[in-house]
Amino acid sequence: MPRYIPSIPFEDCYGSVGDKTYFHRGKDCYYKKKPTCVFAGTEAQLQQLSLHQRALAAWRTVPSQTQKIWNEFAVDAPSKRPPYGSKAHISGYNLFVSAYHGFAQLGRERTPLPQRWESFPDFFLDWESLQVLDGEDLLLRFFCSFGDGTVGHRYRLLLKLELTKPGHGRRPGLQRNFLAESDCTDEDCRVYFRVPDFRETWQLDLPEYTAHCRFILIDNVTGYRSRFRMQSFRFSL
Repeated sequence: MPRYIPSIPFEDCYGSVGDKTYFHRGKDCYYKKKPTCVFAGTEAQLQQLSLHQRALAAWRTVPSQTQKIWNEFAVDAPSKRPPYGSKAHISGYNLFVSAYHGFAQLGRERTPLPQRWESFPDFFLDWESLQVLDGEDLLLRFFCSFGDGTVGHRYRLLLKLELTKPGHGRRPGLQRNFLAESDCTDEDCRVYFRVPDFRETWQLDLPEYTAHCRFILIDNVTGYRSRFRMQSFRFSL
């Protein structure tokens, strides 16, 4: 390591400045350059980053009076991260960005208007069956029902899915997003998710898989998203 040579007005150094870090070994001072790590990111990560940057840019265009309305409405929106409870809520900025992302996931990216928070209904999902389409895509079918008789056309289900070897645990970083083929309005309460090129996506070509799922309701009116529900199951092809 290069040794620091004392000079006027600095007889000694410690800490970091610029790309250098100064430290001591015995009575001598040394310095080293900070390591740099350049990770360009995957295509999906870059797309998500670009979407989030557009959401931030859109928030900066919202007039201050409208931002205050967002802040008022956010008081009723519960936090999805600890601490939970009636005293924990998100900011108007967070609510706006969440709605922006929600509309983008619905394929209707736009600057959202402030809407009051409405609690999401309880929903229940049971895996029914699957089908391999064209030898490459996976079609997953679930039964979906609401506990209080809610009309489903207001909501769309988003599936965060990871396929693993049988019995292996979930790794959230490898989950991928898939939007339901339609709103939750099917007469027989079925929802469908098409997973393109599933073998290539997770680099697994197996006769049997474990599916780790997270389900989120997206409000078609507000763009807001519910807390997720988790479910795992094993299936054979």
